[in-house]
Amino acid sequence: MAKTKLVLETDHPMRRVFIGKVVVNMGIGEGGERLARAAKLLEELTGQKPSLRRAKKTVREFGVRKGENIGVMVTLRGQKAIDFLKRALAAIDYKIPEKSIDKHGNVSFGIKEHILLPGVKYDPEVGIFGFDVIIAMERPGYRVARRRRKKSKIPNRHRVTKEETIMFLEKVLGVKVIKTRR
Repeated sequence: MAKTKLVLETDHPMRRVFIGKVVVNMGIGEGGERLARAAKLLEELTGQKPSLRRAKKTVREFGVRKGENIGVMVTLRGQKAIDFLKRALAAIDYKIPEKSIDKHGNVSFGIKEHILLPGVKYDPEVGIFGFDVIIAMERPGYRVARRRRKKSKIPNRHRVTKEETIMFLEKVLGVKVIKTRR
């Protein structure tokens, strides 16, 4: 099976831009049955087993204790990431505000209700959950920051910029980036 990648081609092969990973995060704010339902739903939506996330500190006003499971997340790569991303972008009508893109080219947006995804029906036993989608953009050579031996930093001149991400979103994914006034 050949690897499929959505790539923004450039004049130099090391300057290509592609999707490194897609992270889907559901912050529930409490443990127990509601968190278990969210984990089951996230597994159905992404086709991958989610991992539980713990609270970093105690917040008495919300009844959250440090170390308690309060959220679930999934990291998608390759074809699974592309398939889920297309469904998530369809839920927001292929429109992303410019302020959702950071200076290193990463994109994040939220979906208020999971039933907005195409093909998902409402189940009263599960309820309605919202989630965040984060897209990490990369170039060839980003492995040097993650490998075990001879780990190195990626210089700013090789990082993906906001403008390159906007070009990728518009040309490759067909997303309309909405310019916001300050």
